[in-house]
Amino acid sequence: MNLRPLSLALTTLCLAATAQADKPPQTPRVLFVFAHPDDELFVAPAIARAVRAGQDVAVVYATSGDQGPGVSSMERGSALAIHREAEASCAMEALGVSQTSFLKLGDGTLGIAAHHPESPARLFGYGLSSIFDGSDIDMVVTWGPDGGYGHADHRMVSAVTTQLVQAMPEGERPDLLYPGIRAGTLPPDEAMKNWAVTVPELLDVSVEYDEADLAAAHRAAQCHESQFDEQTRQAMMPGFDQSIWQGVVHFRSAFGR
Repeated sequence: MNLRPLSLALTTLCLAATAQADKPPQTPRVLFVFAHPDDELFVAPAIARAVRAGQDVAVVYATSGDQGPGVSSMERGSALAIHREAEASCAMEALGVSQTSFLKLGDGTLGIAAHHPESPARLFGYGLSSIFDGSDIDMVVTWGPDGGYGHADHRMVSAVTTQLVQAMPEGERPDLLYPGIRAGTLPPDEAMKNWAVTVPELLDVSVEYDEADLAAAHRAAQCHESQFDEQTRQAMMPGFDQSIWQGVVHFRSAFGR
């Protein structure tokens, strides 16, 4: 009998699990699935909180961001991918995560001919399936269908992850959460005007974080030097904390609770 969460406290990612009488409770396993290095920043305090709570946390990146030089002068391609993987690894160290996987698919390709057997989207599904197989994951966190601000890679990561989880039978299916921005909390920032929001009543899971978690998230943001200038990196987490999060990272359950 697989261990599965019976409840999720609305203020933590601490899962309550049960087991057969002859099996001790296992450490809850949480998998975060993202499209690109730096996507983790959107929920970084929650990742730090999960690690600090003793969760077994792993992160998967579908692409290595080989087409996103950001504010750097780097050329697109393999060298950029390697550089961004290093930035992601730096961020994971800051958040306390020791398990990171890069599926190394092409940045910006996940939405192309997704129905073809060898499309990047299908390859992502195959790779994620291999991670799911035998892993006994309790919870999966990934982009919602909006992809944050509509990025096609984000949307496809959400769709494929959801497709895989929804096909798992009861007793083996992990909880699936999408992060969301509460309507009315977007900062007056031109760069975020196209980000999707969610009505508060649908955000049924709330993860409180403390100053240590926010500090870890801030350190993680400093790792992504290719993507954001120093002023942006310094302001990002304090800005999210004061406007969007306000001490709580919000999620919604993909299949209801």
